[in-house]
Amino acid sequence: MNFSTLFRTKENLSLDKNTLTILRYIAIFGQFLAVSIVYYYLGLPFPITESYLIILFGLVTNIYLQIGIKYNQLKDLYAAPFLLYDLAQLSALLYLTGGIFNPFSFLLIIPAIVSSTFLSMGTTIILGLITSLFLFIISFFYLPLPGENMNLLHFPNFYKIGIIISILIGLIFLSYFGIRFAGEKKKTEEAFKKLQEVIYKEYELESLGGQAAAAAHSLGTPLATISVVAKELKKEIGNNSEFSKDIDLLISQSKRCSEILKRISKKQIEEDKFFSSTKLEDLLEEILNSFKETSSKEINLVSENDKNKIDIQRSAEMIYGLRNFIGNAIKFSKSKVNIFLTSDDKEIKVTVNDDGPGFPKDIIEQLGEPYIKSKSIELNSNSGLGLGTFLGKTLLERQNAKLLFKDDKNLGGASVVISWSPKNILL
Repeated sequence: MNFSTLFRTKENLSLDKNTLTILRYIAIFGQFLAVSIVYYYLGLPFPITESYLIILFGLVTNIYLQIGIKYNQLKDLYAAPFLLYDLAQLSALLYLTGGIFNPFSFLLIIPAIVSSTFLSMGTTIILGLITSLFLFIISFFYLPLPGENMNLLHFPNFYKIGIIISILIGLIFLSYFGIRFAGEKKKTEEAFKKLQEVIYKEYELESLGGQAAAAAHSLGTPLATISVVAKELKKEIGNNSEFSKDIDLLISQSKRCSEILKRISKKQIEEDKFFSSTKLEDLLEEILNSFKETSSKEINLVSENDKNKIDIQRSAEMIYGLRNFIGNAIKFSKSKVNIFLTSDDKEIKVTVNDDGPGFPKDIIEQLGEPYIKSKSIELNSNSGLGLGTFLGKTLLERQNAKLLFKDDKNLGGASVVISWSPKNILL
């Protein structure tokens, strides 16, 4: 793991300044309230002046963070020093009030946890190591707990070691959780961003036909006018060969433009019907024909058991999702892909089977999640990071589909089962 990977310098990692400011105000107010109650209400003596000075300096740093730092999103370089100061401030307060035996000593892990959630792994590791160092220091060097004769109180070494281990375990566990949580959240956000891009492109292509038809309608009148004016000019010019050829060319080109626009307009009418409703079998045929043009593999659609031949609404989500799984089957198959369409009054089901290597055992339970990688040597040359499967699954689920990934017993490869209830597929 190199420096750029450890600190994730290529990623847009940051901590919101307002979030950090509010968290630090809460911590400062809590510290002030705690030491005041212990000293004035409970009447337990400890270095109150030094404690107030430490808290006051923390307040000054937070005011500087709020007013002096102009960035709203703090990178590691700006956020880490404030988290490091918070760690040192709390350690100093704990040193004055009983060290590791202070009930608030577990709060030492908070800066590292904040870092693990918002900042890089490298920053989190550094804060974790410094936290461990401060933890060991205040375990052996500290002033007595506040209270009369508390300096006479003796804790066995195994109790002290138990506290140290428990705080370290909490630090490691929560920091790891924060790193994984932030990483998974970022991967999911990136995957959904790609999902939105796919949908946008699909609908952009869908609307292109409508725009072309509108252009054909708008340009029809001026082109007809050009043609009429050109013919009138030809009549007036008569046999003047110098200009008649140019006029003929102008008439022929305007006619050609009219024919092109007419074809575009007719195509849009066909597309309107095609996009409004279709049979699922026809939609699958359309998709398969597009793959047959570029693939030499055997691709079969079996629809003998399609009893419920209802019309469905064609959508970009449906098209992309089906194309994705059919395309994957063709990609990984050796020579053959079978698509079975079955339906009755209770269920409509599309099963995509291939004779390829099948789903790798190490990731079959994770299929549908973004950014997963199999260790299978046979699949590594063709496989990606599972983003296509995530997109296809998510888009089809938006169309009320249920998906099942399993091994195909007939062809020996992978099998993807996509099913709907007749009511849901019509929504």
